[in-house]
Amino acid sequence: MAYRRSDVIQLYKNLLYMGREYPAGYEYFRKRLRTAFLNNKEEIDQKKIDELIGRGEFVSKEIEALYMLRKYRTLKKRYYETEQSETYKMQKIESHVDS
Repeated sequence: MAYRRSDVIQLYKNLLYMGREYPAGYEYFRKRLRTAFLNNKEEIDQKKIDELIGRGEFVSKEIEALYMLRKYRTLKKRYYETEQSETYKMQKIESHVDS
């Protein structure tokens, strides 16, 4: 598949947008992203460009999965912490009642 310059720019913008919430920080992500794109700036082999675009799309999906996992863990933590703390409180109350 032949990619145009606009496709590369769109991928860069998409990755840059996704990097806003990156765990290591936006500046870290932006520098690494910029370096990766600049290292391959002079590439003219269409096959190699296709591979690089595919790799960029893979990274985009991985970052999205990372964010989804983080959200899932946060929700799970909130839900189960409440349930466990209530169980602990009930056990504590029962132990005082038994004493």
